[in-house]
Amino acid sequence: MTRILNASGCLDALAVPEVARSLDVFVTKTVTPLPRAGNDPVRIAEADVGMLNSIGLANPGIDAFVRDHLPRIEALGVVLWVSVGGFSAEGFAHCCAILDAHASIEAIELNVSCPNVTAPADEASSIVAAARAATSKPLYAKLSPALPDITAVARAAEHAGADGLSLTNTLRGLVLDRGTLEPILATATGGLSGPALRPVALAAVYACAQASDLPIVGMGGVETGEHALALVAAGASDVALGTVLFADPAAAERVRVELDASARRRGFASTDDAFRRAHGLASPRPNAPVGPQEEHGLLPIMATEPVSL
Repeated sequence: MTRILNASGCLDALAVPEVARSLDVFVTKTVTPLPRAGNDPVRIAEADVGMLNSIGLANPGIDAFVRDHLPRIEALGVVLWVSVGGFSAEGFAHCCAILDAHASIEAIELNVSCPNVTAPADEASSIVAAARAATSKPLYAKLSPALPDITAVARAAEHAGADGLSLTNTLRGLVLDRGTLEPILATATGGLSGPALRPVALAAVYACAQASDLPIVGMGGVETGEHALALVAAGASDVALGTVLFADPAAAERVRVELDASARRRGFASTDDAFRRAHGLASPRPNAPVGPQEEHGLLPIMATEPVSL
């Protein structure tokens, strides 16, 4: 079954608990070892092809998150993933070690796609390895679509102990004020999300599904069930919604229904049958990992109607 998640940072579960409960998995905003005020406003700007944000990882820090926020999120009864970040492998490991004791947390997403990652493959490997040593929980590495070779980083993350991949994060973009022609965001540039990211995310999922056997959460511009099905066909096990939640908080249930309808319209009994069809292969779908991943065989299938964005 394809689960519907939210992209980290695109939903406040405590502000809109009914939306969080409509998801199969709720992913928190990225939490760092120490509190961060984030960037100065303006932090969000609309673009013709999506939205730019420059929040700057604003968060209360891991200690305050566990003390003040986690119990309230646990009370919602949602399946919970926590996104963690940091500016060193030790910082990631510190957060993971603290979260390891909380049974309510199903998995941890490592936000290794922030701009301070200067040597992507090496940094991803050291971050994942440090996190792996600090927790027994499943680890998903969230990667940037701007990486020169995202498959190399995906393989490095897998070899270091990652249990899954989250693909992808935003791309750097700029929006100018139409009147003054000055940057709208206080930081000038920010992360571009929304419709423009769809083909980029699809390419990242497709490439990493060929390079790795890890389960993939596909995200980037998903607005409809057709968009979700395209990511599944490219190799995503699950799909996350991001920018669309700002305009349509009820999108999770709608996309879930549309996804099932889109699969059945093509003659698939479920999205399981569409998994990795873009590769010309049918493969057993990887489940949420609880330990080392088992290799699975690939079966050839007949060509079917292309899934378009």
